[in-house]
Amino acid sequence: MSSAPSTSPLRVVVAKPGLDGHDRGAKVVARALRDAGVEVIYTGLHQTPEQIVEAAIQEDADAVGLSVLSGAHMTLFKRVIELLADRDAKDIVVFGGGIIPEADIPLLQELGVSRIFTPGATTTEITGWVRDNLGRD
Repeated sequence: MSSAPSTSPLRVVVAKPGLDGHDRGAKVVARALRDAGVEVIYTGLHQTPEQIVEAAIQEDADAVGLSVLSGAHMTLFKRVIELLADRDAKDIVVFGGGIIPEADIPLLQELGVSRIFTPGATTTEITGWVRDNLGRD
């Protein structure tokens, strides 16, 4: 039994977890995703992992994009992934970016993070990855 392709746009929650107060990059990515036809829910600054997961579930998001500059990326990404699993929402893709050491990227991927974009990643690269990896057939 085949189902018709979904015509609804992709939905991505863009979030700034933790105490980091710099959200310019997150806003640039959110705007680029919107311009590419993605529905974006930007949660604002100082969100807890619990708030982010709740927003993703409530908004029926396809993915969560986390922006972390504070150095707490290992803890914050891990907690979001754990909470998604606890809420039976492991189908929500987690990706992100920020100031994240190259050595930590494989560890984050082992935790279940689909992709990390480091400084210098272009909005075209990010929107292309979202379209290629979250697109529905």
